[in-house]
Amino acid sequence: MEPSEGVLRGLLAAAPDALLAADSDGRIVFVNDQAERLFGWRADEIVGKQIEILVPADAGAVHVRYRAGYVADPSPRPMGAGRQLSGRRKDDSSFPAEISLSAVTDSAGSVLVLAAVRDVTDRLEIQAERERQALAAQREQSHRLESLGQLAGGVAHDFNNLLGVILNYNAVLVRRVTDPVALSDLAEIRAAAERAAAMTRQLLTFARRDVVHPAALDLNEVVRGVASMLDRTVGEHVDLRLDLRREMLVVHADRRQLEQVIVNLALNARDAMPVGGILTISTTASQEEGVAPETGSGNVAVLRVTDTGHGMTDDVALRAFDPFFTTKPHSQGTGLGLAMVHGIVAQNDGAVAIDSTVGVGTTVTVTLPRTADVLGVAEPPAPAAAGGNERILLVEDEAALRLITARILAEHGYSVLTAPDGVHALEILERGSEKIDLLVTDMAMPRMNGDKLAQRLVERGIGVPVVFLTGHAASAQASSGRLLSKPVALDDLMRTIREALDD
Repeated sequence: MEPSEGVLRGLLAAAPDALLAADSDGRIVFVNDQAERLFGWRADEIVGKQIEILVPADAGAVHVRYRAGYVADPSPRPMGAGRQLSGRRKDDSSFPAEISLSAVTDSAGSVLVLAAVRDVTDRLEIQAERERQALAAQREQSHRLESLGQLAGGVAHDFNNLLGVILNYNAVLVRRVTDPVALSDLAEIRAAAERAAAMTRQLLTFARRDVVHPAALDLNEVVRGVASMLDRTVGEHVDLRLDLRREMLVVHADRRQLEQVIVNLALNARDAMPVGGILTISTTASQEEGVAPETGSGNVAVLRVTDTGHGMTDDVALRAFDPFFTTKPHSQGTGLGLAMVHGIVAQNDGAVAIDSTVGVGTTVTVTLPRTADVLGVAEPPAPAAAGGNERILLVEDEAALRLITARILAEHGYSVLTAPDGVHALEILERGSEKIDLLVTDMAMPRMNGDKLAQRLVERGIGVPVVFLTGHAASAQASSGRLLSKPVALDDLMRTIREALDD
């Protein structure tokens, strides 16, 4: 039994969307009850008028052209796909709209266009609110990470001072001890302190406060240099393979940081293959077939680390770069490895992504901008540390580190003055009786930082070379002088002091 005309009109009137029909000339021939409520016009007021009366004035001309095009090729489809549409009410106010079009042909062969119009104000407000909440959550996360970074930087600075004390006393004892057992014990102490220093650098890298020395590097050469160490580290149960592009891939980065990226990714891959598997480190360029330019640039170097391990679920892969997130037992992982990788790559304007399948394996892809810079020439081996007889002003707020550093300088023949901060250092110099040949100063100190102290010396006409010691990049912006990262190796300190004095 076919529905009667009255039933059909009742269905159209009860439809939740505003329904309007217009002829091929754009004259309205039908509106339902919801259209009257939505647009504010009664049916007898609007039937016979041009459909453009329901379109915002600034879009009227465009709508006429669009309507003519639709009548020429009518088919069911949304109107204005990808664009925000609006409807105009009787009171000339507008509302965001979603419009679907379809066409029918009447008994006379004329085309009638049916438009279903929906007011999407509520939907857009909900969407906007969700976006505001997401943005607020993102800002909160950013603030948390920034606070965590500040905490990490502060802790690392103090921890590096303590490590400097341990390493320097260790160096003093090594020169005086001859017993093989004691020397072996001292070597273990030094190794533990160096591992602690590496963990501190992880914190600083995550916080983007690590002191870096970027240079032009061949990514392939860096991978080869790390591979010999990795071959021993990943274990015999892992088959380490290299698939490196023949041509050089020159990037601008800090070598130590780039090595840390490769090592951390390789060790993560090893841990994903506890019973063995294949670990492949490959390099290529984005222009080559099958390589997507993840950074949005076609001129990038691509590093991939692939394992045949247990893989990650989507949830784990999504959180893999979060600081302190780890699926490893508490005693086996800090959750900073991949966070550090992400921090280094981001610091170098690159991108990192994970593609993982449970039971199949994981590929981590790192992309870094290539550079036209010329590779630096390898420096010759540094000569052994030398001493001297000049007078050095040592400024360090950590008392234990100040004491052992002054002692080491004195043992190398230097005359040493010490101060706990910049203010005390100026007081010593203003007494006038103490002429100095070199300033060795910590950067981050209470009351007056190292760079400010150096500037004050210049203002007072005291032109001496400066060696700055810093625990993290936030305090590493020196206006002049040489810069060493804490904890400072004894040979590096003595060599830098000698170079500064001899220049």
